[in-house]
Amino acid sequence: MTSSFLVVGSVALDTIETRAGKQDEILGGSATYVSLAARHFCPVNIVAVVGDDFPEAHVDLFASRGVDVTGLKRAQGRTFRWSGVYAEDFSTRQTLSTELGVFETFDPEIPQAYRSSPIVLLGNIHPSLQLNVLDALAPGAFVAADTMNLWIDTTLDALTAVIARIHLLLINDEESFLLTGERQIAKAADALLEKGLEAVIIKRGEHGAYLFAKSRPFFAPAMPLPTVIDPTGAGDTFAGGLMGYLAHQGDTSPGAIKKGMVYGAAFASATVEGFGTRTLEGLDMKELEARYARLKDLVSVD
Repeated sequence: MTSSFLVVGSVALDTIETRAGKQDEILGGSATYVSLAARHFCPVNIVAVVGDDFPEAHVDLFASRGVDVTGLKRAQGRTFRWSGVYAEDFSTRQTLSTELGVFETFDPEIPQAYRSSPIVLLGNIHPSLQLNVLDALAPGAFVAADTMNLWIDTTLDALTAVIARIHLLLINDEESFLLTGERQIAKAADALLEKGLEAVIIKRGEHGAYLFAKSRPFFAPAMPLPTVIDPTGAGDTFAGGLMGYLAHQGDTSPGAIKKGMVYGAAFASATVEGFGTRTLEGLDMKELEARYARLKDLVSVD
């Protein structure tokens, strides 16, 4: 039974330069990528803030893809902007500028109709704001959260309080090491599960992602691709595909999470083949299922 899905995060305008070229002020932000992936599976509710300079065409894009924009608020000021350049081999990226704009004072307001969403993703926002969202939700929601090094370094107590109240943590390998003090993925995952999580997903970019839960570990590969244009948003697209699948299934068991991770990897493989959200915007379920089948073949021993 399909359930609705709530994502709270950023909507931004990105300027991105890679070996494939440069694109100025294209649609970006974590909640953007999450929403445009998850909407293939379920109704999506987005909570974010943009400035009065945010193009109306982008709002129309969300609405045309079935994303409810009631919680997408306009505030006086400039939209969050990020600019970066990737190394030739995509191994690193350099942030050239970050302009928080109205995102600097973002205080998520959860519309009443969103508060009973059974599947929720707290994007990479300040842990104190994540706690405020948790306080606003109806009991019984399955909640996943993302974080980053900055919050681990500067607001560890608040982040620990978030982890104690959620079910699934999405984190990359470097962040897991920093958060736990461990230097091996399996040990870091064990330390995180001891904090009360039902499951933790440790992402490793082009090297796939690991699921650790009470059941045995699971590995979802990344798609080997002949052409990569822009890896921006791949991790958020992965999360959107995963959470959208869970909402579609009405199932948050380890088995459902495993399948959702493979769908998430399929979405991510499409995202990196174009700048920003462009390939994601045009992706259909037929193409997605073909990518899902190719990923399953990668780990098949038959």
